[in-house]
Amino acid sequence: MNITLDQANTIIGAIMRRAEEKKTRAISVIVVEPGCIPKAFQKEDGASMVRFEMAYGKCWAALALGRDSSLVKVRHEESPSFTGFLIKSSGDKLFPEGGGMQIRDDNGEVIGAVGVTGDTEVMDHELALHGIRAAGLKIDTDFEGKGRKFAIRRTKAEDGR
Repeated sequence: MNITLDQANTIIGAIMRRAEEKKTRAISVIVVEPGCIPKAFQKEDGASMVRFEMAYGKCWAALALGRDSSLVKVRHEESPSFTGFLIKSSGDKLFPEGGGMQIRDDNGEVIGAVGVTGDTEVMDHELALHGIRAAGLKIDTDFEGKGRKFAIRRTKAEDGR
């Protein structure tokens, strides 16, 4: 199952409202289906150039490595040759920066991803999480400890590698 347009719009609307409440810089948000196929996108007035590409790249990173994009950034810092290869092989679509998260249904299946860009990485991440929760959907960590399918390695050292 893929994320629905209604769910995507709910996520984006919740993120835009929260960004207004938090008085963030102008943001851009994309929700994609598995395979990184765009479902919905909005860019606030005043948002700078290349925001679609950055938000999309955060989704690409989350889906390509099966973890939120802030963890992809950690992986990039630990092993730049590994993520450098992935960036190159993706045609420079993958963007290892916080603000992209996989979206899961109640069974833990990945139904899409959201990418937020425009403020700090921490705020972009917080907004992405808020949007997913507002739509009643789940994130990776909701399924931690529920089998190999959901195992998320945050750092190389975490599992002794």
